[in-house]
Amino acid sequence: MTRITALCEYAIYYCLIIIPFVLAIAPAPTNVFMGFLIAAFLAKKVIGKKPLARKSAVTIPLFLFFLATCLSLVNSVDYYDSIKGGVLRLLQYILVFFACAEHVRDARHARWIFYSMALGISLASANAFWQVATGSDFIRGYAPVVNLGLVRATASFKDANLLGIYLSAFLPLLLGLALYLARGKQRLIFAVASIAGLAGVFLTYSRPTYLAVYVSVFLLAAIRRSRVILVLLLLAALALPILAPQSIKDWARQMEYNPLRMMCNDDRIAVYRNSLNMIRAHPVTGVGANTFMENYRHYKENPEYRNIVTIDYMYAHNNFLHMAGEVGLIGFGLFIWFLAALFRQALRTLRTLKDAQARMLLLGGVACLVAFLVNGLTESSLYYSRVAVIFWYLAGITLAAANFGGAKYAEN
Repeated sequence: MTRITALCEYAIYYCLIIIPFVLAIAPAPTNVFMGFLIAAFLAKKVIGKKPLARKSAVTIPLFLFFLATCLSLVNSVDYYDSIKGGVLRLLQYILVFFACAEHVRDARHARWIFYSMALGISLASANAFWQVATGSDFIRGYAPVVNLGLVRATASFKDANLLGIYLSAFLPLLLGLALYLARGKQRLIFAVASIAGLAGVFLTYSRPTYLAVYVSVFLLAAIRRSRVILVLLLLAALALPILAPQSIKDWARQMEYNPLRMMCNDDRIAVYRNSLNMIRAHPVTGVGANTFMENYRHYKENPEYRNIVTIDYMYAHNNFLHMAGEVGLIGFGLFIWFLAALFRQALRTLRTLKDAQARMLLLGGVACLVAFLVNGLTESSLYYSRVAVIFWYLAGITLAAANFGGAKYAEN
């Protein structure tokens, strides 16, 4: 049993390192290493006769959110999709979250995870440049997309916004390491990866990704009281309207300089209105986990916003509307409770941390989560299987800072 437990520990250790990198390649290797991670984690728990998760402030809301997801099946139009793509998928993500929170235990392990993130971002960004230059990415052969005359990189992702979600989710942590913690060769590695990541973000021309990076880096700089970075960010915001391509300026004029229309587009606003119709019809338990797209057509306005015609099979393009539509306002409220508990516990842990790397892991992790959530205001990123695991992975390693920083979990 001891040898099996050691093997499980070994598998968990390296799967946690590899996942951020393989996310940049394709879904298949990501799913394989997620499977290894979960299998090893559960095997270790069974052999050691240990509880699935240690008690913390996030345990109860997360458990109740899972129950609410199960309860949403009462209205499901497709039990198979709801169980497989809704309940079981959420269970996988929760297990990844628990594994990350418990098994990132020391500075050396954290450093290897940072290197994996840096390598993944560098690979995705290099692929984005190659794709724009040659017309095809070198991993999966995808062509870039063209909007408003702009060639938008997708790299090995199917959509430019998905690439943006991946890059912006890890970028704040690497920037924080390069600016505030790393020295010598490590600083050079993280700085190069950060610059590559920023260039990759630029090539996506994804407005929500730009906003996500801006907000998360601004938050990190404000916490660190970095006046130079804050001034540069403010200058960048002022320069953007002047330096934007003419096609973007013309498009902004067509949008009447309305911030909501410029950020979301009219089609997304139409989807949001239709999503609210779904929530009004099923406010308590929702329409069923993983069935938003199957139900969407039944709640479309006629006519839709500004006479936009949305397709019948559609994501909400907003994490929170998507969630409320599928699991109801009760499930949505429980997820908000989970988020509040997560950030509150991170703040309490930060006050007790002495280790510099643990503090950077926690602060960078929070900034990354903020970037993911900001991106999720215009994308259903928690429901895109290619990138959804990133949120749960980041949430787990953020809490893991307490494991090697001399802090303890809050147990209320």
